[in-house]
Amino acid sequence: MQKLVLKLLYLFTRLKYPNMRSDLRYFIRDNYYCRLNQIRYFYNDYLLKKKYKVIQYHGEFDQELRYVLPFAYWHYLNGTLDKTVSCKNTKEFYFFSQNHSEEYTHRDWQAGYNYYEVPNMTHSNSFDYSKWVKVPLKEFYKNSTFLYDKPTLVIANKYNIEWDNPPINYLDIPTLGTIIETYKNKYQIIYNRPLSTQIVGDNSETLDLHEHAWLRENHPEVLLMDDLFTQHRASVNSFNHLQLMVYANCNHFISMHGGTAALASYFEGVNTILSNPNAKGGMEYHLNEYQTIFPALSGAKILHAKNRDEVLTYLTENY
Repeated sequence: MQKLVLKLLYLFTRLKYPNMRSDLRYFIRDNYYCRLNQIRYFYNDYLLKKKYKVIQYHGEFDQELRYVLPFAYWHYLNGTLDKTVSCKNTKEFYFFSQNHSEEYTHRDWQAGYNYYEVPNMTHSNSFDYSKWVKVPLKEFYKNSTFLYDKPTLVIANKYNIEWDNPPINYLDIPTLGTIIETYKNKYQIIYNRPLSTQIVGDNSETLDLHEHAWLRENHPEVLLMDDLFTQHRASVNSFNHLQLMVYANCNHFISMHGGTAALASYFEGVNTILSNPNAKGGMEYHLNEYQTIFPALSGAKILHAKNRDEVLTYLTENY
């Protein structure tokens, strides 16, 4: 039955979007099926309304932030959340869950495929927000520890294999140097590129940009999240906990395609996202997601930069 419904939904999507790329139509089809699947839970969610829902996920971090976490929060507010299960060091994301279990030590990008238990589970040109509520991470984690004399600017960089290809969505050292020289007097810049030992990895190998040593030598005024983690290790539970606390006090972000962009979009303010639309696996641009679900995460102003030059242009205009 599932195969038949999926085939019919793809036919519907093909008729509705005849000029769309076939791979994009498959994503939209899957989201349609996710929404239909929620009909099974109508009685439990809207009539019985007892704690029953177990939400279990260990796929991509980006999908967890965009789709799973807001779905879990909706069930919490609805009174139907029983348990959440995710990866190591995710407890702070699910602060509202009274029963959260960290059962996985590795993320599997394929775990998001054929997983239809969440109304929105993959890329789409439209999303269903009926069981999706923005999670108040900024409000919950705002603190007096990570406050500075100047407003904070977080640069959330990455440097890893993307879709089995060399890195494409990252800030190189020359671009970092330009940003720092331009904005170091206006902002307290905090640089964040998590090491593979600090977060739960997935199928994308993390490479070394060698920028941490360069920053320490050439720009000691820039605070490194790696150093903050060492300094505050006794008061934070994990690197993710540290990120939440630092980000909660920040209103200006520069982030990269994927999980770094989704996380930075949770904290209001303005978030400039570097995301090359020509990248093999980058669907967000083609489905207009930087104008839909990304700003919905917190009401943040999302600026989509297609290359490093556009990052610098957006910074000039908005920072």
